[in-house]
Amino acid sequence: MRETEQYMTDKNQTPWWKGAVVYQIYPRSYLDSTGSGIGDLDGIRRRLDYIASLGVDAVWLSPIFPSPNRDFGYDVADHCDIAPEMGSLETFDALVEETHERGLKLILDQVLAHSSDQHAWFRESLLSRDGEKANWYVWADAQEDGTPPNNWMAAFGGPAWSWHPLRRQYYHHKFLKQQPKLNFHEPAVVAALMDTLRFWLDRGVDGFRLDVAHAYVHDASLADNPPVPLDDRTALDWSHAPRLQRHVHDSGLAENRIAMESVRAVMDEYEDRLAFGEFAETPEMIGTYVGEPDRLHTAYTFDFLEDRTLAPTIFQSYYENVIEKNGNPWPCVTFSNHDITRPVTRWGGKRGDDALAKFGLALLLALKGTVLLYQGEELGLPDVDLEQKDIRDPVGDLYYPFGKGRDGCRTPMPWVAKAPQAGFTGGVPWLPIPDYHGSRAVDVQEATEGSVLKFAREAIAFRSRFPALQTGEIKFCAHAGDVLAFERALGDETILCVFNSSTGPATWESDVVLEIGDGKRGPCGFMAGEVEIGERRMVLGPRSAAFFSTA
Repeated sequence: MRETEQYMTDKNQTPWWKGAVVYQIYPRSYLDSTGSGIGDLDGIRRRLDYIASLGVDAVWLSPIFPSPNRDFGYDVADHCDIAPEMGSLETFDALVEETHERGLKLILDQVLAHSSDQHAWFRESLLSRDGEKANWYVWADAQEDGTPPNNWMAAFGGPAWSWHPLRRQYYHHKFLKQQPKLNFHEPAVVAALMDTLRFWLDRGVDGFRLDVAHAYVHDASLADNPPVPLDDRTALDWSHAPRLQRHVHDSGLAENRIAMESVRAVMDEYEDRLAFGEFAETPEMIGTYVGEPDRLHTAYTFDFLEDRTLAPTIFQSYYENVIEKNGNPWPCVTFSNHDITRPVTRWGGKRGDDALAKFGLALLLALKGTVLLYQGEELGLPDVDLEQKDIRDPVGDLYYPFGKGRDGCRTPMPWVAKAPQAGFTGGVPWLPIPDYHGSRAVDVQEATEGSVLKFAREAIAFRSRFPALQTGEIKFCAHAGDVLAFERALGDETILCVFNSSTGPATWESDVVLEIGDGKRGPCGFMAGEVEIGERRMVLGPRSAAFFSTA
């Protein structure tokens, strides 16, 4: 039996998440079923057929828990309930059931590093230095002159400490002051948080995305973070003061592995579940936190999310320097999420560039890893340039107009071009929907040949045809200029993937004959853009991609 055929026979033994395509939904912005202007769980349920039609394997929901929404759900006030504006536990149970009926998995975003300051745990913790939950958060005395305990900077700007007069102490927060840091050095905290995972697993959830998973454990000695050396500072570092120090004591500790092991132990109590983490600041630590048998199943870093160049070296360096040098854990790959400028805009497409959107989808779905696809990416949506009056994100509020925060990638999904508010809500949407999103609405793209949406479906279906593209290894070929080439291989199946990210044509020379007449080697039937094929040479048009079987 051929190795590829054996793979197909044994596919049921391969974890469902390995090589899966996961569709991320930002619930506030997906579909509003009540007219409140805020998306909700019933809205997601009504669009499950659309989600299934994409060909994805799983759905990841950004936080849906009760929250004062200082950071729109990432400040959790109750880990075991549903935000009233989103629905109820009964609504959630119906969503789980209907998701599973369509053969999809459901993943929740879990925020375990911190909570809202409105959480019952924090309210009890601040009452007394001697209470039952006194050490559930990171409290510290002021220095003699009243200043914070150390130099840690919050990710959203300013000191990572806030004074509370009731305890006469500072509490640590890596983000907003309304997001106090939970203390993972306290066993009772870890036990309570692991029980919250079980609460949702018992309700049928298939896994979790772990927010800021690198920052669960802090240095108990509260040592100062060292500065980034002047010669190493980039323009991005200078744009945001917290990036001027290396976050080695408030996050990214080797001891953080203990927290990842605790999560994995809970996941292993259940069958066929997934835990993947976000590692924003310390990609070089990924091997410490991810891998078999006792750490997270997989994770993503920001290597691709922050890239604005599409340079071939970005991708080769990620696999060779981040993945291979850290024990070769199975990665997640993603170009977009709720925190980052949408890729079309980030790569230079401004208010939209369908060719660039298709190119990005083709590349994303060819890379080794579990794919994370953000809502609207399948439509080629660009970022929205918001006016100050529309800003909701605290980061945008802090830096406007020099930086407008994350709201530009969080605006509502456009469903029906000519409907009020593009079919998202019968009320006033929490963020505006511009005309250049309405023109890319789902109904328009469903009716248009060659649309980004139809291309996305084709690209996902193409990936699913070839085991090598799902779980195969990746090997990079020699590249020149803006052409990226690599092979994905599993058993005796090898797929050569070649991409031209430039705005002009490019030529690539191959080590193997690209096309022969007996059908054993040649194009796989899926292309993006214009490609001319010779015996050992191809000419790729702007923003184009080609796939070849070299078995």
